[in-house]
Amino acid sequence: MSTTTARRTGRIAGINGNLVTVEYDQTVRQNEVAFVRTGDVRLIAEVIRVRGRYADIQVFEDVSGMKVGDVVEFQGELLAVELGPGLLAQVFDGLQTPLPAIAEQHGFFLPRGARLPALPRTPTWEFTPQATIGERVVAGDRLGSVPEGIFSHAIMAPFSLPGPATVAHIAVPGAYTVTDLIAELDCDGTRIPVTMMQTWPVKRPIRAYAERLRPREQLVTKMRILDTFFPVAKGGTYCIPGPFGAGKTVLQQLTSRHADADVVIIAACGERAGEVVETLREFPQLVDPRTGRSLMERTVIICNTSSMPVAAREASVYTAVTIAEYYRQMGLDVLLLADSTSRWAQALREVSGRLEEIPGEEAFPAYLESVIASFYERAGIVRLNDDHLGSLTIGGTVSPAGGDFEEPVTQSTLKVVGAFHGLSRARSDARRYPAIDPLDSWSKYTSLVPADQLRNAQRILRQGHDVQEMMKVVEEEGTSMEDFLVYLKAEFLDAIYLQQDAFDPVDGASSAERQRLVFGVVTDILRAAMAFVDKTTARRFFQDLAQLAKDWNRTPLDDPSFERLQQQIQSMVTEVAPHA
Repeated sequence: MSTTTARRTGRIAGINGNLVTVEYDQTVRQNEVAFVRTGDVRLIAEVIRVRGRYADIQVFEDVSGMKVGDVVEFQGELLAVELGPGLLAQVFDGLQTPLPAIAEQHGFFLPRGARLPALPRTPTWEFTPQATIGERVVAGDRLGSVPEGIFSHAIMAPFSLPGPATVAHIAVPGAYTVTDLIAELDCDGTRIPVTMMQTWPVKRPIRAYAERLRPREQLVTKMRILDTFFPVAKGGTYCIPGPFGAGKTVLQQLTSRHADADVVIIAACGERAGEVVETLREFPQLVDPRTGRSLMERTVIICNTSSMPVAAREASVYTAVTIAEYYRQMGLDVLLLADSTSRWAQALREVSGRLEEIPGEEAFPAYLESVIASFYERAGIVRLNDDHLGSLTIGGTVSPAGGDFEEPVTQSTLKVVGAFHGLSRARSDARRYPAIDPLDSWSKYTSLVPADQLRNAQRILRQGHDVQEMMKVVEEEGTSMEDFLVYLKAEFLDAIYLQQDAFDPVDGASSAERQRLVFGVVTDILRAAMAFVDKTTARRFFQDLAQLAKDWNRTPLDDPSFERLQQQIQSMVTEVAPHA
């Protein structure tokens, strides 16, 4: 952070974990950055409360050895991230420190106070100007572009531009670093230099667009239970609550790989170190279905494990959403996956406790709902100044203790998201993946299948569940043939449509076209009248039908056997129709 005002200092008056009280005699701003000098290191911190001549700051690193009287330097700037070419394929911590670059210098055990620029300063980028001298621009307007991976990375007028400006200078095509001057803007007589890199405060949304729109277009994830039953819209929000081990992280990884999004931002917030390491190892090996290259080429990972200081856990979520908004400003569809917001909320609770604030339910801060709402509200679809559309979709996992969806974090999240994908321990234990409970989950967004087909399938699932519960008491013999057929149809729908084999190259990713076709056939089966001599025959029929349907799910659309299997399925159903 560069100092924009006269040097201002204070001295530590008290220490409570990562919460440090500082006495000062000059002006201090809420949320500004400070550096704590302890020994030979400078630890980064943020002002979180100002009261009289004292300020409470949260230190983002280990405070071992810190003592009363240590000097604190206030920077006069808000906690911000660097935005520009070179973000994609990077792994950062919550403060946007590039972890691989730090590891190259210091090894696997990172020392306190070690800082490196988020964007490397030496690589050059081939700049192509798109603005002309004399052109009027506003914040967020495109001045030029550089190639970054599979995208054209827009170099935009600074988001902090105070008003309309005139392009006074634009660089000629060529190779430049992120700190080289590529343009100058004249704003009411003030010359504003522009580089490829700009900084932006993480807790302030980027609003350099013409209009915010209502999400309408579906974000196709190629997961049948999501796209058909509980869809997500581009620019929408959703949450995935579930008990530990139910498959939240795996579900997010599958979504990041197959969803119809240009850029994926993953915020591993407070996850166990083993899970984060697994993500870091697997993502470079994953093949992007869109490009055939590594999925990391269009991914940014922000990771703060549970073993890192709790204060940095809160910052990681805001760092991730700010980077996501930056790529949205280029007219791209961005997907942000936050795992897990529960541990983010736990960090808020810990900081609130140290501030001695009045606690809310389960000792979470009383303002928990508003903080969660402000995070999810940064999602949306926007019309940019050049009439292009960009979207930011936010999906967060919640890890309620014991799988209790009534706890405060889950309930606060449900009030603001547009879709709820509740994971079930029972389905996970039964190896029914994805383990999303079709009876508890819901979505406010429009499905890709006709509404009448969807309602019929949902009715069958509910009735089938009721019959299953009844059979636990009266067993199969005490159930009528009509109810038993409803149960078998519900089980068939679950087995061949709600469940998906993530390791199968065809079944693991079901396109929108395929889902409409398959769901239409399944709907016909659910509506079909059937006659069987006994329940054993009926069960055997549905077992054979399910096996044939699973083979169908594993057959590519353009394979000649796809249509043949479909005809066999429809023929089997016709054969058991009751005769007049």
